[in-house]
Amino acid sequence: MNYPQEYIKPYSDKGEKREQVEQMFDNIAPDYDKLNHTLSLGIDKSWRKKAIKWLKPHAPKQMMDVATGTGDFAILACKMLQPDELIGTDISEGMMNVGREKVKNEGLAQQISFAREDCTNLSFKDNRFDAVTVAFGIRNFADLDKGLTEMCRVLKPGGHLVILELTTPEQFPMKQLFGIYSKVVIPTLGKLMSKDKSAYHYLPETIKAFPQGEVMKKSLSKAGFSHVDFKRLTFGICTLYTATK
Repeated sequence: MNYPQEYIKPYSDKGEKREQVEQMFDNIAPDYDKLNHTLSLGIDKSWRKKAIKWLKPHAPKQMMDVATGTGDFAILACKMLQPDELIGTDISEGMMNVGREKVKNEGLAQQISFAREDCTNLSFKDNRFDAVTVAFGIRNFADLDKGLTEMCRVLKPGGHLVILELTTPEQFPMKQLFGIYSKVVIPTLGKLMSKDKSAYHYLPETIKAFPQGEVMKKSLSKAGFSHVDFKRLTFGICTLYTATK
């Protein structure tokens, strides 16, 4: 199945989405953390904590953080869950290089490592991880179904998947306010704070196009997951998806 966001590309209708997304994140890597926290008004930190708290009773020892970016989620998960191993994977070396510095400064290099991986064709063996996480990156997948299937494949039976993703609120007045925020504020701040003007036009478009709620739940079930659930956070600006293999 093809999803609308798979056709949205940062720079041009021509060329592969994967390559353009990699280029985009390499371009914005130096400014990404500051801009990300500014755009979310810092609320993204509480969303990450909620996602990690869901995993805490399961005490995962081997973890993978997909689309890890600069490693914010990986670092927080390592501090809160104390896994033996956490591998952050991404297609952007620029983003991961920022993450590597942060991990080194936090003294977590023994637990957290980074690997350049295509989420639709992971190099890891079957049943490798106790938990797989994705925070604010799944809408950039070039092929959502393949990405979900691959994450299911590398999870151990009984392993857990946690996804955080920005979503469009459904209720008045947040739906209307978020529409203005995503169309006007995000591109304007992105233009002021980042060298890449296209990136912060692309990102709001993918939020709007990405499958949400029950549609995403069906996609997760189709990929092989069970006990699929979701919870809307902060009036529906963000959604937490949870599932078990």
